[in-house]
Amino acid sequence: MRKSLVCLAVATSLFSAFAQAETATYALDPTHTFVTFEIGHFGTSTNRGRFDKKEGTVQLDRAGKTGKVEVTIDTTSINSGTPAFDKHLQSPDLFDAAKYPTMKFVSEKMVFSGDKVAEIVGNLTLMGKTLPVTLKANQFNCYQSPMIKREVCGGDFDTTIDRTAFGMNYGVDWGFPKNVRLIVQVEAVKQ
Repeated sequence: MRKSLVCLAVATSLFSAFAQAETATYALDPTHTFVTFEIGHFGTSTNRGRFDKKEGTVQLDRAGKTGKVEVTIDTTSINSGTPAFDKHLQSPDLFDAAKYPTMKFVSEKMVFSGDKVAEIVGNLTLMGKTLPVTLKANQFNCYQSPMIKREVCGGDFDTTIDRTAFGMNYGVDWGFPKNVRLIVQVEAVKQ
């Protein structure tokens, strides 16, 4: 009986170690990760911008088809290519970056289609409010980087949010749309 218990304990320990080994942690590569936004401008053109500073991690178990994502975006790093517009975007009219210097996405689950991540379901915290958001994958892949000799996983994701739900109401009365498209291009390096 004692021998059976020892064997069971060893098997449980090995299984537990194997299960933990399946989940890998990846750090966002800031040189291959971009968070951009698009919003219509009076139905004529599209205003675009990006956030230059972001950081985060991905935990991914491809065999188990599970994972977690946490990304923090520095709203003070907004870059539209026009300094005057950047200043207005950072103002209390829009992102209120002095009061809310970061926005954060934390996933609840990953949805897979075959071996590929199809969407990431989670919550976005923006201007002190947290609401559910689903990032849909336009593409997803993992590869062995010949340059850094480590595995890299990533893809292109997007979602559309109603900015007024977060309290960003500027210009709605003038005809600016409520909906903003967020595009997340991400690559993360296995640690």
